[in-house]
Amino acid sequence: MATAQEPQRVSAADFIRGFANWRLQAARKPVVVTHHGKDAHVLISLDDYRRLDGDMARDIASATDMLQASLANLVDSFRDSVILIDRQRRIMAVNPAASDILEMPAARLIGEYLIAAVPSLQDSLAFHHITRLIDHRERFSGDIPGMLRPQQWLHVDLVPLPIGGAIVLRDVSGAMEDYAAGDMRQAMLDAVEIDGGIGHARISVRETVEAANARLIGLLGVDTAAIRRVRFSALLAVGQRAAFVEALESVFRSGQPARVTSQMVTREGSVVDVVLSIAEIRGAYASEGAVIVVTPC
Repeated sequence: MATAQEPQRVSAADFIRGFANWRLQAARKPVVVTHHGKDAHVLISLDDYRRLDGDMARDIASATDMLQASLANLVDSFRDSVILIDRQRRIMAVNPAASDILEMPAARLIGEYLIAAVPSLQDSLAFHHITRLIDHRERFSGDIPGMLRPQQWLHVDLVPLPIGGAIVLRDVSGAMEDYAAGDMRQAMLDAVEIDGGIGHARISVRETVEAANARLIGLLGVDTAAIRRVRFSALLAVGQRAAFVEALESVFRSGQPARVTSQMVTREGSVVDVVLSIAEIRGAYASEGAVIVVTPC
């Protein structure tokens, strides 16, 4: 059974005085040169060094291969689409998400010029930024419409690389639709406010009033501070409260809006006939309350 050779040890002073002898000794097994009693250097034969250097080179090559494979697997797992292009704007690599968004297999994409593979790109705002990415190594990040399909919004990240650059795409059409819907809702609220005849309030899941517009506050004859944190049903005539609570519970239970006729009581005690339209405010994980639109009959 082969065993590792125990190296010989020699002080630096003795090594210098007997270098010729220690050089011959190192041809048979390593010689450790000590300095103040501590190992400092090792003298080995040229053959041993070459073997060591070869093993190190193989280890580095193996580690590099493993790193490249790991990076490739990581990119393949991305939900974002990744396209690598060279300085001639040829596609060098794509991940599965890129094949999906381009609706083309990787085998057909690799080696193709980017414009040939994605003709619509030439008329897109992204083309200018891709040119600057390749020519000037300029980064870019932004949302661009119609890059691949009409009405589609893509978030685009351009990253310079030694081979050329990476194009990272993420479909954000849904988020843009949400933004547009939010803008439309705000416009509707602005229209309600300018109309002046419609009241509305936002309530929590516990039915307490969190906000109310000027029309509703004026209808009740109270100030803003007086209505906040009051249960909405307390603003109604006693005989109308049960029907409202039942309608509100139905909205929270089913998620479907409800409409109920009711009566609100003003600060002076007079009764106003109203129609209450109730819609749930649904958050990402749970209900966040409801909006109640109050229309006098």
